[in-house]
Amino acid sequence: MVSLREAAGLAIAVTDRSQVPGNRPLLDVVRAVLEGGAHGVLVRERDLADEERAALVTGVGRLCAEHQALLLVASPLPHPHLPPPQGRCDRSRSASVDHIESGEGRRLGLHLRRHEGVPADLDRVATFVGRSCHDLAELRRAADDGLDHVTLSPVAASVSKPGHGPALGAAGLRRLASTVRREHPTPPVILALGGVDAANAGHWIAAGADGVAVMGAVMRAADPTAAMRAVVDSVRTARAGAS
Repeated sequence: MVSLREAAGLAIAVTDRSQVPGNRPLLDVVRAVLEGGAHGVLVRERDLADEERAALVTGVGRLCAEHQALLLVASPLPHPHLPPPQGRCDRSRSASVDHIESGEGRRLGLHLRRHEGVPADLDRVATFVGRSCHDLAELRRAADDGLDHVTLSPVAASVSKPGHGPALGAAGLRRLASTVRREHPTPPVILALGGVDAANAGHWIAAGADGVAVMGAVMRAADPTAAMRAVVDSVRTARAGAS
């Protein structure tokens, strides 16, 4: 089985319906960012009632399956949650996404809060696991726990979470990423989060991130498809430059 850890160049959209302008349904925005090339969607919306959140996860999961994209869900997983779709990722989307494949069709991910441990009863064959990280200690713990991915935040000042920080910046991200990779043979995929947009997405790749997770820049956009496409292009250009 090829691990999610081996993927690179990912651009993940993070949901936040409170930032969507007007009365546009969140599923419409999710569809738009997937059409813009998002490699996956992380569903948050923890404030929803369990049944309503389960319905949202199911709807997002169906859209992700249609676009051969990853479905990540912020803990806790609602019940019943959407089982992982089967099959391999579409190789036409990008070379990096080719690495996210397995015979078991592992495309459902659980994303933990910074202090949460991996549930003892979680099926790690069917589910990949990540966690929110903000410093070196949390990044080391994620590597020790054998997690597949982390979000590392905030890398920049965030409109979505003003005052959250301080921002790591490119130098901080580079230092943390290089340290954990030096210490651990199989570190998790590092997704830069916080203040990420098309103008700076490539900077985080150049600084050592494996990919980016973007929320406000696409949730608030009048044209989420174009906004997401611009982020994806920025990441792709940075990856090509590094190669």
